[in-house]
Amino acid sequence: DGRRQSAGGSPKPALTTAAETEAAKPAVSAAALTRTFEKLLPPGRLTRTAARGTDDHPYVQGVYDDGKGEAAISVSVNRVPAGTQEASQNTTCPDKVFIAYDSCGTTKLADGSALMILKGYEYPNKRSGTRLWQADLVTPSGQYISVMEWNAAAEKDAPVTRAEPPLPAERLKALVTAPQWRTAADAIPASQWPKPAPNEPKGPAGSVSATLAGLLPKGVEVTDKGSADPGFGYVVVDDGRGASLVQLNDQPDMRDVEGQLFGADAKVLPDGTKVVAHKSPGEKGVSGIVMWTVDTIRPDGRRVVISAFNSGAQNTPATRATPALTLKQLEKIATDPKWLALG
Repeated sequence: DGRRQSAGGSPKPALTTAAETEAAKPAVSAAALTRTFEKLLPPGRLTRTAARGTDDHPYVQGVYDDGKGEAAISVSVNRVPAGTQEASQNTTCPDKVFIAYDSCGTTKLADGSALMILKGYEYPNKRSGTRLWQADLVTPSGQYISVMEWNAAAEKDAPVTRAEPPLPAERLKALVTAPQWRTAADAIPASQWPKPAPNEPKGPAGSVSATLAGLLPKGVEVTDKGSADPGFGYVVVDDGRGASLVQLNDQPDMRDVEGQLFGADAKVLPDGTKVVAHKSPGEKGVSGIVMWTVDTIRPDGRRVVISAFNSGAQNTPATRATPALTLKQLEKIATDPKWLALG
């Protein structure tokens, strides 16, 4: 298996992959991760701990109390395919059109690692008052550490116990960058390392948002649009009656779910494209928001689904009675041949 070691003399070169070399490192137990967690936290009381070792998706969590109220804190240790878009997305601040937060920033560390610190909320629309602060670190070799903390003893369905989570940004940084977590990431078996997505997007970043903006009907002004997420794009438009979010997913081959998404009532266009449309409530807990959606799939499996909201964001109350685009206009955009040119 390429992992033999010589007891003496000149060892022969081992025929190992990088993954096998890393995976040969000794496992880190759940108990060891818990001890590390306790050691790295500031003085305080840690209770209700739980952990898994590096042989099974490692993490450690507990309820920490520095005397100002209980707070749940967790650390997860993982791998991501190094140098991929997936790796960079883990340290890219989310778009406020979709997730509400107070602050977010990404910095490059001296060793080339990317660190994101986000101060936000457990729910995108802040509905419970539960704050979620997190630090995500991705190293050049694909080690991925994520620390999350709340101002409650549990992430959901627990009363808020303090105004803010206990660890400020500098403490979060110190915890997530501790070398012990990287050691644990290197001990994750190679069989659990994620592979790069086979359809890692090609072509210019932001082409979905740009194409979407170019297909809008006359009479609407684009006030905001997405940028670097291939396969997904959005614009915020205003027709003079208030902001309206329009978002679109472009998926290359979804024939495996065609039967579930497009039933006998689907409209079939002359070129074989199937179309379904529906109106539904928007995000739970957001006042008066509705979502209008047109879902399409072409004979080759390419799926383009577009939705419009009667607000400028998914997580803010309605700003108008209905979305700025009609179902007919949404269908025209989704079935436009320009989507075929995106690769």
